[in-house]
Amino acid sequence: MGGTGGRDGAGGTSGAGGRDGAGGTGGAGGRPWTALTAVVLGAPDVRELAGFYRRLLGWEVAEDGDEWLRLVPPGGGVGLSFQAEAEYVPPKWPARPGDQQMMMHLDIEVDDLEAAAAHAEALGAKRAGHQPQEDVLVLLDPAGHPFCLWTR
Repeated sequence: MGGTGGRDGAGGTSGAGGRDGAGGTGGAGGRPWTALTAVVLGAPDVRELAGFYRRLLGWEVAEDGDEWLRLVPPGGGVGLSFQAEAEYVPPKWPARPGDQQMMMHLDIEVDDLEAAAAHAEALGAKRAGHQPQEDVLVLLDPAGHPFCLWTR
């Protein structure tokens, strides 16, 4: 129930600070306090998929279990988690009616599109057959999740 309605003291919501220093839990406009802490990908093998993204992004392991593994960026921020799914079915890209649909995808900004794609492919990614834009490359991670490398 901070007087500014935010987390950073300036009326905004920062991702780094958590709850306000006064112990309040209210958000702007009376909504409960919330924070996005991770994006979760289902995988048949959490260690394999987490290892791919750890090497791709240079992130650190924060939680390590057989059914759940979480990576975090070195400077803090939203993490990337992996949940074991015994019945995992990889999405199709692009999907057609009746295909397993992708639920979400990751956009990863890079400074050199081809060098980053070569690095991802060396780690086990595959370039998707359908490439919808010139400044974006769609790749599939080892579990088949599409992700995009892009440059400004």
